Amino acid sequence: MTVQSDIQKAIASCESAKGTYSMMAQSTEDMQAKQMYNVMKADIDRHLQYLNGRLGFLNDGNQLNNIKKQK
Repeated sequence: MTVQSDIQKAIASCESAKGTYSMMAQSTEDMQAKQMYNVMKADIDRHLQYLNGRLGFLNDGNQLNNIKKQK
């Protein structure tokens, strides 16, 4: 298993959690809980931003990967 596939799995898990938090926020009438779910969703957005950036770096910008691909 490669680092890229591990990151892709993490991204998929984050997307799933984000969807769950969004549904939970919409389905509760408890404003405190709704706010917490939205905060958790925002945290996941930051995680996704980092993971997607890291995946892009590994796929495109990593010179060691590019050298391996040329061989």
